Amino acid sequence: MSATLEAPVRSDAKANAKPKALTAYRPYWAKRFGTAPFLPMSRREMDKLGWDSCDIIIVSGDAYVDHPSFGMAVIGRTLEAQGFRVGIIAQPDWQSADAFRALGKPNLFFGVAAGNMDSMINRYTADRKIRSDDAYTPGNVGGKRPDRATLVYTQRCNEAFKDVPVVIGGIEASLRRIAHYDYWSDKVRRSILVDAKADLLVYGNAERAIVEIAHRLAAKKPIESITDVRGTAFMRKPDDLALDGWYEVDSSEVDTPGKVDKLLNPYLTIEEQADDNGASCAKAEAAKAGDTPPAADGAKPMLLIRRPVEKLGSRAITTPRDRTVIRLPAYEQVKSDNVLYAHANRVLHLETNPGNARAIVQRHGEGHTARDVWINPPPLPLSTEEMDHVFDLPYARSPHPSYADANGSHDGETKIPAWEMIRFSVNIMRGCFGGCTFCSITEHEGRIIQSRSEDSVIREIEEIRDKVKGFTGIISDLGGPTANMYRIGCKSPEIEAACRKPSCVYPGICSNLNTDHGPLVKMYRRARALRGVKKILIGSGLRYDLAVQSPEYVKELVTHHVGGYLKIAPEHTEGGPLSKMMKPGIGTYDRFKAMFEKFSAEAGKKQFLIPYFIAAHPGTSDEDMMNLAIWLKHNGFRADQVQTFYPSPMATATAMYHSGHNPLKGISRDARKGERVDIVKGDKRRRLHKAFLRYHDPNNWPLLRDALKDMGRADLIGNGKHHLIPTWQPTTDGSYQSARRSNSTPVAKTGAKPATKPTAGRILTQHTGLPPRDNGSRPARPGVAKPASRPVAAKPAGRPASATKPGGRKPR
Repeated sequence: MSATLEAPVRSDAKANAKPKALTAYRPYWAKRFGTAPFLPMSRREMDKLGWDSCDIIIVSGDAYVDHPSFGMAVIGRTLEAQGFRVGIIAQPDWQSADAFRALGKPNLFFGVAAGNMDSMINRYTADRKIRSDDAYTPGNVGGKRPDRATLVYTQRCNEAFKDVPVVIGGIEASLRRIAHYDYWSDKVRRSILVDAKADLLVYGNAERAIVEIAHRLAAKKPIESITDVRGTAFMRKPDDLALDGWYEVDSSEVDTPGKVDKLLNPYLTIEEQADDNGASCAKAEAAKAGDTPPAADGAKPMLLIRRPVEKLGSRAITTPRDRTVIRLPAYEQVKSDNVLYAHANRVLHLETNPGNARAIVQRHGEGHTARDVWINPPPLPLSTEEMDHVFDLPYARSPHPSYADANGSHDGETKIPAWEMIRFSVNIMRGCFGGCTFCSITEHEGRIIQSRSEDSVIREIEEIRDKVKGFTGIISDLGGPTANMYRIGCKSPEIEAACRKPSCVYPGICSNLNTDHGPLVKMYRRARALRGVKKILIGSGLRYDLAVQSPEYVKELVTHHVGGYLKIAPEHTEGGPLSKMMKPGIGTYDRFKAMFEKFSAEAGKKQFLIPYFIAAHPGTSDEDMMNLAIWLKHNGFRADQVQTFYPSPMATATAMYHSGHNPLKGISRDARKGERVDIVKGDKRRRLHKAFLRYHDPNNWPLLRDALKDMGRADLIGNGKHHLIPTWQPTTDGSYQSARRSNSTPVAKTGAKPATKPTAGRILTQHTGLPPRDNGSRPARPGVAKPASRPVAAKPAGRPASATKPGGRKPR
């Protein structure tokens, strides 16, 4: 640990101080212009509002929908409430900078985001095939945003106006804030901040950070001076004089204890301490020379000297967390060392609790080009009052009028599927403490639940009822990342602030977790009693291991809020993959299923559970998938749509996929320590795991027969009910065609030309993407119905196909 001579020893009081409320800022002078019906997308709209310029311009890869489920609308309206004039550039033509000049030069900064989804996940399937649609685009048209959209948009903003700061954010920037494994190029890429050359990065739900940044820039503070805002990342030189007073904890290696400081003599003077460390005191040297000490911003190199730090009780020496930074292995190390990559991922996830997280730094480059990516601790969660403020803002709750058809409607060829899905839904909370390793919600929104008040939720339902065109009396969802985490959290704020566990519900529910579903039940009852509301459905995923703790909630849910089918996500049945996912055992599913069926029978309703499963997740053996297939057949489920593991940036499971190590168990180069993970890579094995989930598809039977024989389980091949697959083979085309084929690259006959050709004369880059590949597979069978929008579902055998087409968010 190192510190400057004058470094003060600080406590954690500052880190845990109450943040400034979103409503506590003095409004910017432009608030006099009032509220815009829609944030302007053209100079003509600006003229109608009486604006000569925009203070802030938001560039997004999504179509502009003025709804609180769309990031650009939330940030735009939040900034508008602070008095700033905010313009929107949605899905611009990135081939030149002209589209980025459409609203003129912003007075403060450009805000850039790829959209509600990562642009690569939005564009490519888990098999790296190009999708032909985009739910965030009018008409569901694909290709309206570039690959790695944040990089492209930032470069165009800099080209349009060189002296305007650029702040990047959204989930794409959030999950790429450090060096990360990139599934699509199969390599470790640098922090997006380095490649984009943006001035600042905001991660997570960024209302608190973006409001603070906007007010500082409005006060004429240079963006280079904004280095202390939580939830931000920026570049700095290794010898930056602003590092004066910081302690650094070196975590750039594994299996080494690090340098141990020798015991310090408390009776030494400052000058003697410096001399004892082989250095000199700047003040003493200046006094001897009859000169004044160098200024903090002088050109002399900063002198680092060891000094004593506070001791807490019986613990070893510790550093003040609000002035401590953790150094991760450098990009040049993690890009070629899988062990160090897994180690960096583990350290990052240990520093995600806003109550105790420390800043993180990672070196990029070497020699005189070296720069540090400095990541401040996560933002403090919004209070209930602040959540209400954000969701009560005057959203138009519809797409921008420029997308409307000739009849002024958004329901025809210009329909935006993502808006249609949430058109009559209400978001009641944020965050997730589940910690599923394949999911990035925790890395983005955090694990502390931020809930709205019941009154705010009721107001939004009434607004939908009274103002949203096409409302039929059915609210499609009251939920969020997880439907039943509303107002659930740690019983003790002190314990919550100190906790470093990645999950509150794995391997079991924490004894400190409040699992009371009472507030949620109360809100359900009040909502469905509203005039004009016929039905309240729950479309978000349900955490069933939490639900079984409250039979009253399950009964309320099953009796009043299930529309025939309820989605839940066991993800697997076997302990191996479940332990890598941090998901509960299948026994918990059985408990919930029993409660679900009991209360359905009491209500006189015939309702079914739709379980979701993942194929090819790290830690899944072929035997695990075989056992899952046996379980599916035994329980009468046939998976109509299959989800294959998709390695998203920064997720813990992605670190497993890339490195072969389990960051949950600790990382070591010693093969006897830590835990190695079985990784499912290669098209053949991934196809096999998907085939086990679709054991009922005759196209998969030849592959499964060969696999079962190789595994010594030929006893599962036969024509009896207890067999997994039959010995006979019907006439089939011999290939697997995804039920969601409309959402992926069209297949073509062997030797045929690709279904879609690149534009003549157009250079294909990492930003514009590649043309669809001719993979030699056979054409799709004619007459196959268009599939559902979800990538995974299992339906009870013999049930209607509609059972596999639930809308809404993925279940937890």
